[in-house]
Amino acid sequence: MEPILYTENLTKRYGTVPNQTDALNGITFQVMPGEFLGIMGSSGSGKSTLLNCIATVIQPSGGRILMDGVELNSLRGKALAEYRGRKVGYLFQNFELLDNLTGRENILLPTSLHGVPEQESRKRLSQLADYLEIADVLDKFPTQMSGGQRQRVAAARAIILHPKLILADEPTGALDSKNVKHIMEKLTGLNEDEQATILMVTHDSNAASYCKRILFIQDGVIFHELRRGEETQRDFYERILKVMAQLGGGSANVL
Repeated sequence: MEPILYTENLTKRYGTVPNQTDALNGITFQVMPGEFLGIMGSSGSGKSTLLNCIATVIQPSGGRILMDGVELNSLRGKALAEYRGRKVGYLFQNFELLDNLTGRENILLPTSLHGVPEQESRKRLSQLADYLEIADVLDKFPTQMSGGQRQRVAAARAIILHPKLILADEPTGALDSKNVKHIMEKLTGLNEDEQATILMVTHDSNAASYCKRILFIQDGVIFHELRRGEETQRDFYERILKVMAQLGGGSANVL
């Protein structure tokens, strides 16, 4: 089985000598189809820079990123738009919903932009609304929703085009513990039931305990890796906490 995503010796530098900062300093890893991979690290470790490089928001200084064997740096025009619009779905900490659109309109925006037939779009919307339990907020505006509802609407928008890879950037950062559990259970369900491939950046050990594998980044390099075996989620959570303690971070015990 070939990886969906592969990064090789990825580097990203900001500034110029002598004030140069190495945000990424030779990151190599792969994401396999159907994997739920977490990227963890303390603030300033490089994890968000890594995700932004994969999302093509910023250009790396060196190394390669390949999606389905195609180097992202080579994508131009329609091919780049296809990657950003269809191959990758985005889930953000602050939801990034358009306040002047209803939940329904926010979710259907990608299908409209990418020419999905109306009947198919509405079918996908109905299925996602049931699964994510957001049918009752489809006709509300984001300001009329709770944080958890907004994140689930954002999740529906991110996956309605069936992307090959979901990029989640601190998706639980603006949520309370109850809604963290809810959204993480939904993401886990998408991963297990729909074989959705998810790459999630988080500083939250609780959210990370839902992943199957975690890469820990410190000072722009991969510091450690954990894989979840047959252990319980709580036991995996405790292992995560031990690594995060070495990195100087962690989270409250809310499992």
